Amino acid sequence: MSEPKPYKFPGDDEFDLTNMVREGVAFPYLSKLSAFIHFTIEEWAAYLHLSERTLQRYKKDKKAFDPIHSERIVQIELLYKKGIDVFGDADNFHTWMETKSIALGGVTPKELLDTAFGINMVKDELTRIEYGVLA
Repeated sequence: MSEPKPYKFPGDDEFDLTNMVREGVAFPYLSKLSAFIHFTIEEWAAYLHLSERTLQRYKKDKKAFDPIHSERIVQIELLYKKGIDVFGDADNFHTWMETKSIALGGVTPKELLDTAFGINMVKDELTRIEYGVLA
């Protein structure tokens, strides 16, 4: 039996990412991402501001997400790409995402993924960690 392929993040080309968002992220793409970053359907529902039932309908109908939801999915995916680069290891980054952070107001970084502002706060904190500027 062959080993599963490692997860492949999208490239950094902003035109490709823009087109990906415009076309809409398909549910199977979200499922593969979810398995890699350990998100539940309940967490995605909260981050995308959709009901779990709506997400199940996307799955059943094999429907692509609207651009606004696709953009959030891609933003979170790119945040995880950066985080794994900064921490050098997916497991260490996953642990950090679930650990309360004083620098982020005493909440876990994962709790901030429901808004673009929150995603940017986490990304900014990763940049500080990357450059050794700890708050």
